[in-house]
Amino acid sequence: MEASINYWAVLVAAISSFVIGGLWYAPFLFGNAWQKATGLTDEELKNANMAKTFGLSFILSVMIAYGMAMFFGGDIGLQMGLVYGTMTALFFVIPSMGTNSLFEHHSLKLFLINAGYNLVTYVVIGGIIGAWH
Repeated sequence: MEASINYWAVLVAAISSFVIGGLWYAPFLFGNAWQKATGLTDEELKNANMAKTFGLSFILSVMIAYGMAMFFGGDIGLQMGLVYGTMTALFFVIPSMGTNSLFEHHSLKLFLINAGYNLVTYVVIGGIIGAWH
């Protein structure tokens, strides 16, 4: 099986995860609740190595978008891209996150905030990959 990968779609899809994350974790949406649920202080966030965090996160986002493009194949269209993105999040990503959250004793609130971000992100990535063939 040879998948036709649109590398521009992969790049835009990866960037979309940063746009979604910037909004999702902003104080006006879930940022304050997320920070409280993680127990991270303003000082800890201020002193974090954000270049490393964002750099590695971008590489991971590219890997996600590329993997989805590879598995989805070519010419699936927007609607199926949205469906495949939703199914990927609901049946692979979120259950895996849930298992980790249970063993790491994270709160339900933190799990739901992060799961919501991932659901929206995977749906958007799927839509971009599907529409931009």
